[in-house]
Amino acid sequence: MTTQTRMPVATEGAPPALELDDLVMHFGPVRAVDGVSLTIRPGQVTALVGESGSGKSTVGRCVVRLLEPTSGSVRLTGTDVTSLSRARLRPHRRAVSIVFQDPAGSLDPRMLVGEVVGEPLRLLGGRLGRAERERRVAEGLERVGLRPEVARRYPHELSGGQRQRVSIARALMSEPSLLVADEPTSALDVSVQASVLNLLADLQRDIGFACLFITHDLAAVEYLADDIAVMYLGQLVEQGSRAELFAQPKHPYTQALLAAAPVADPVRQRARTRVLLGDDLPSALDPPPGCRFHTRCPVAVERCSTEVPALRHAGGGTVACHLVADDGTGPDVRVGGTVTPAALTPTVTLHDTQADTRTETQTETQTETQHPRSSE
Repeated sequence: MTTQTRMPVATEGAPPALELDDLVMHFGPVRAVDGVSLTIRPGQVTALVGESGSGKSTVGRCVVRLLEPTSGSVRLTGTDVTSLSRARLRPHRRAVSIVFQDPAGSLDPRMLVGEVVGEPLRLLGGRLGRAERERRVAEGLERVGLRPEVARRYPHELSGGQRQRVSIARALMSEPSLLVADEPTSALDVSVQASVLNLLADLQRDIGFACLFITHDLAAVEYLADDIAVMYLGQLVEQGSRAELFAQPKHPYTQALLAAAPVADPVRQRARTRVLLGDDLPSALDPPPGCRFHTRCPVAVERCSTEVPALRHAGGGTVACHLVADDGTGPDVRVGGTVTPAALTPTVTLHDTQADTRTETQTETQTETQHPRSSE
């Protein structure tokens, strides 16, 4: 599977699809998100990556107002929705939708698929008649590769890949300008992950919505994203274009993430140098002073433990590291020297698309055999 090439979306004069300004989200003493600022242009796909517990999913929930931030602001298409009441927020709900990690947990098991997909139309679509709503639901299902008859089934009658397609169809019913995709493939079988990623890429290219793609899967990031933001323990440590970040990652944490990603070529995989991080894992309950990564960083110096690094421009992107110069050069924990050229950067590959699609088709066929469609 090759990297997606998308046509540019005309955005001149249009406000950003999403603006986060110094976003903070604390749960009592837990500092889940601490000062995240991020901008996504219309039609742009920005990946938010990091380990479990980095706070990336919390950012996504703040964007769609499932959580009310402790401080900072969230702007959707130029409107600050951070502290709007439910009534005042309602007109802006159409602008943003979310696809959750677990499709089984995000679909109401008591509702038919058609009711699930049509729920945004009922809540946000105004006075639509039943026939018109059913027509749009059928179109939405076909758009994600499902037959209209699926509308008469319950979520438990579908495979995992089919359920996630239903979730995507529901999210796109309101025609949002921004889609938050929170680990949309991590709960799926490996055999169907690539087909769901292909679906998201095709829909984004055809419709042109902006996307905040939250994941820890670097293969998916390389395939889908235009820009990448890397989070560690509630803070952004590096931002840049996909090409720049994969070719010359600047922050030691980003370099360690790329080094941990598997390479399809077994010869190259064996030749790679393992990056050993420190075992002093900090907690969001009591983050360490200075750079939050210094307790694990193999190249940390004394300054790292006392002074918080600012997120600043360096070599085409932004990075929060004292050891990176303004031109983007600095230590590379993968080779023990300076930042290496693109030839030394691990190449992350996805699964065989055709094989994954065939496997998902077989799964769907088995499901249909067990749960035949109702007659008209």
